[in-house]
Parts: sequence; structure tokens; C-alpha cells
Amino acid sequence: MELAMIRYNEDGLVPTIVQDANTGAVLMMAWMNEEALRLTLETGLCHYFSRSRKKLWKKGETSGHFQHVRSVRYDCDGDCVLVGVVQDGVACHTGEYSCFHHTLLEEEGLPAGSCVLRALYDVIGDRRAHPKEGSYTNYLFEKGIDKICKKVGEEAAEVIIAAKNRNPDEVRYEVADLIYHILVLLTEQGVPVEDVFRELAKRHKPVSTDKD
Repeated sequence: MELAMIRYNEDGLVPTIVQDANTGAVLMMAWMNEEALRLTLETGLCHYFSRSRKKLWKKGETSGHFQHVRSVRYDCDGDCVLVGVVQDGVACHTGEYSCFHHTLLEEEGLPAGSCVLRALYDVIGDRRAHPKEGSYTNYLFEKGIDKICKKVGEEAAEVIIAAKNRNPDEVRYEVADLIYHILVLLTEQGVPVEDVFRELAKRHKPVSTDKD
């Protein structure tokens, strides 16, 4: 990346859009000055400049919600930066995964959250780290791997039964249950959900339209 191509505003800042590298979800917008951008590139962790505090800050330094950089791009005018990250925890200070969780308009029929799998995986991880009384997720972790594996098997069987019944609503419900328990299993095994995304991406090969 040619740092000289970046055009900072009169305050020496450039607007920076942060995007989930796996799902494409927009997580937040912040500001970088030249030093913040340099530190982001050098350390692989997002750094920003706070206009209210007039100082540099590293995302996650106090919350633990670090942003691991996977790509850094700039637009055609060089006056906006786009950073692709793997997000630890959540991006928004409100506790939401993305700062863009308020909706003014959304096409009917689209899911409310494009990164729901990552968000659910994070919730499951948080439950394991900070147990809550009465939590079903914590119950599964307390019972251990045998119970979790049993539930994955049971839910898979429920999906099969729903499919045999030719009931779309039942299939949707049971698949959601299965995915949840698979995410619990991934958490128990210490396997990041991004690893599954990468594995699926590796297996996906575009179909060629060439006829010769």
C-alpha cells in the first residue's frame, strides 16, 4: 500500500470503514491519522484517532475486543480507507456486534443480521467465559463433550425427520437448532468459526462456462 496516496482532511484524519473480513458486514466507522494507519499496518491490529480525546487508541486495549487486520484498501480518491478484520467479541461499545444495528430501511424478507453466525458464536464464547445461572449453553459446557456430541447427533436426526416430513418450517427450526449445537461444539473444541468459513471457501470452486 502506498501511504502517500492517502488524502487526509484538514484535521489530518481519514474516515475509516471497518468490515468483517469473513461476512462482509460493516462493523463500524472511525478515524485514522497517519500514525494510526501506520500502526495498524505494522501491528496487524486496528488503531484509530479519537477526535474527542485527541489521542491515538487501539481497539480492544481495554475491552479485549481486538480487530485483527486481514486487508487494508483505499478508495479511488484516496480519501477513505476500508479495513477488513476478524473481530474479537463485538465492535460496538453498546455490546452489539456491529455499530450499524439500527434499521431505517431493509428489503422485506432479508435476515436482520448478515453476520448472525459470528454473533451467535461470540455469545456462546461469552457464556463459557462468564457463566450465567440458568443458561442452557452453560449447562452444555458443564456436562461436557459427551453431552454436546449427543445433542449434535440428536439435532441432526431431527433435521432428517423434518426433511422426511417435507415440512419447510420444521426443517428451518431443526436446522437452526443443529447449527447452534455445532457452534457450541466448535467453542468447546477451540475451533474458531472463521476456520469453518475458510474451509468452505477453499472447497468452493466457480463453475466454468468454457465449452472447450
